[in-house]
Amino acid sequence: MTAPVSTAQLDRLVARDHHDPHAILGAHASAEGVTIRALHPAAESVIVQPSGVELERVHPGGVFEGELRGASLEAGAAPLTYELEIRYPDGATWTTHDPYRFAPTLSDLDEHLFREGRHEQLWSKMGAHVRELDGVAGVSFAVWAPAARSVSVVGDFNFWDGRLHMMRALGGSGIWELFVPAVGDGARYKFEIRAQSGEPLVKADPFAFQTELPPQTASIVHTSTYDWQDAEFLAARAEAEPYAQPVSVYEVHLGSWRLNPLQDNRSLTYLELADELASYVSDLGFTHVELMPVMAHPFSGSWGYQVTSYYAPTPRFGSPDDFRAFVDRMHEHGIGVLLDWVPAHFPRDSWALARFDGTALYEHDDARRGSHPEWGTLIFNYGRNEVRNFLVANALFWAREFHADGIRVDAVASMLYLDYSRKAGEWVPNAFGGREDLEAVAFLKELNEVLHRDEPGVISAAEESTAWPGVSRPTYLGGLGFGFKWNMGWMHDTLGYFQQDPIHRRYHHHELTFSLVYAFSENFVLPLSHDEVVHGKGSLIDRMPGDRWQQLANLRSLYAFMWAHPGKKLLFMGQEFAQQAEWSHDRSLDWHLLESGENAGVQSLIRDLNRVLRETPALYEVDFEGRGFYWVEPNDADANVVAFARVGEDPSTDVLVCVCNLSPVPRPGYRLGLPRSGRWVEALNTDSSFYGGTDTGSLGGVDAEPLPWHSQPCSAELTLPPLGVIWLVPEARPVPAPASA
Repeated sequence: MTAPVSTAQLDRLVARDHHDPHAILGAHASAEGVTIRALHPAAESVIVQPSGVELERVHPGGVFEGELRGASLEAGAAPLTYELEIRYPDGATWTTHDPYRFAPTLSDLDEHLFREGRHEQLWSKMGAHVRELDGVAGVSFAVWAPAARSVSVVGDFNFWDGRLHMMRALGGSGIWELFVPAVGDGARYKFEIRAQSGEPLVKADPFAFQTELPPQTASIVHTSTYDWQDAEFLAARAEAEPYAQPVSVYEVHLGSWRLNPLQDNRSLTYLELADELASYVSDLGFTHVELMPVMAHPFSGSWGYQVTSYYAPTPRFGSPDDFRAFVDRMHEHGIGVLLDWVPAHFPRDSWALARFDGTALYEHDDARRGSHPEWGTLIFNYGRNEVRNFLVANALFWAREFHADGIRVDAVASMLYLDYSRKAGEWVPNAFGGREDLEAVAFLKELNEVLHRDEPGVISAAEESTAWPGVSRPTYLGGLGFGFKWNMGWMHDTLGYFQQDPIHRRYHHHELTFSLVYAFSENFVLPLSHDEVVHGKGSLIDRMPGDRWQQLANLRSLYAFMWAHPGKKLLFMGQEFAQQAEWSHDRSLDWHLLESGENAGVQSLIRDLNRVLRETPALYEVDFEGRGFYWVEPNDADANVVAFARVGEDPSTDVLVCVCNLSPVPRPGYRLGLPRSGRWVEALNTDSSFYGGTDTGSLGGVDAEPLPWHSQPCSAELTLPPLGVIWLVPEARPVPAPASA
């Protein structure tokens, strides 16, 4: 039997200053049966049904109380079920199950795992979930706000009145929880938090599965009903070894890839993209798409990199299940889906994560650690178990709930260094006096350990631009545990070389070769990403020197050099057909350029590069070991020529020689060393007229003779096309070497 409730307790409840409204409201054992209390400030009367007992107003703030004589809450007795009939002065009535008669929807184990930072399915408990309790349908709400004085869930279902659905604090976990009957899918909601200062805060749900279309900011209750059809694809992915497979990634900004000209040039929806993008990427032979962040974000100008709802896809293109259909369709075409993911920082929007419960909850309180000086955003507190859990679970969420095939972690360098973009005196050293963010390092290691343990075959890639050692090495070897690292050094040096006028390239020759000094220190991805075609840099074709013909030839050579170079490949949308204008998120790619044979030729080259990549084990089987590469001619700076070989697991049969003539003159009679005699055929020639070139070359192939050259046992005379690259492979049935060899 519970003790009577004091007026002071009721005052606290009405003032929304009570951490456990369930201790007062709902059904409680009394001397004569069961006492029912309800809080409905605008009600004229409250009647318990089906008993018909009318509750008495016992507090002017709207607390009603009454007795159900003879009723019992004792163990073993029939469960006490009842509804409240609320009558209002205007004659309206509302009948509902009492939300304060239901048990918590999180267990002690859930709370414990969250406090420890190890609840790997955290999204299944936090946020909003449609469920049935004691035969009553409704939604359970849960939110983390440990410094709050009180928390209410507000929404369309209670007229956004924080007095009606106050939540209870669960122990010392900082989690607040409430089951609200009769709420279902599609309901809009937020959390109304009273900070310790008394300030009222209205916040979107950090774990919301769906959000309103910006500029509206409410969260939306969502339960997926999508029926996945990609079991075969996922099974194959789990058995795959991405390091020894061809990986060619097409980076996409969904909002500007293609617009619908028949409907005010709007962006395509997830469902429209599912058809068009899947077919396009499959036709070009890419193995993956990488999507710039699809997590919900209010400002389209951030391109998705300032996320406010980490567990919801942006509603700009459709519903969460529409995005599931998009991924499913990609898998149907054999295309993997990689997601840009942003755990490095988040925006300051007052309705989102920033100072969520009135304190620096998700971020560091000290601006020297919690404020990002370059982007004006806030930095996650990776040392807090619950924050780390929020992020690790989020990575798992996208792999499990949306079948994502991997994540590319944005701005890793900004996470690793405490002094990133900071001047002296603007940062706090770590416990050992160093500049490394040890908490961020621990977080990244845990992220990769959990992701690769629980989701075999899934890719994790780091955008990391410094010399931090072991980014893509296992954690048990002291690495960060990523599967891949973007090779920003290769990108910078290679683009720097290609931007030089050919007459000056001899002085920059080893900018082209330097990447091989460290090429096997990490599992590298070669990125020509969106960052290289924005902020006044121009498009890739626009950065090539010379007249129009030379620009196109240079671009084709850049791509062929890139595809032959050790490492996986990534190309930003539009560059596959020589998009002329710098990329803008506000407009479509210039698809009309494909009406030109020059642009269509570049696109055809990309298609063939991907085809040969898939068909040639020498280009992918041994991407990350020195035995998969050797120089044939690295030093011919005066002629602007480099040549190298790629080999697969069987170097006797799996070999490809790449020869680059990066001067604008053809070079007939150029003798090139080759590793074996016999017929060598052109697997690819960027100067083919099919791509827009002049058809300069060696008429499709050459015969290697046993004349040592370039430290190789054989050689042949080639005609090297101007500003061209050729790939040579042994003919399927090689000509035997002469007896004198």
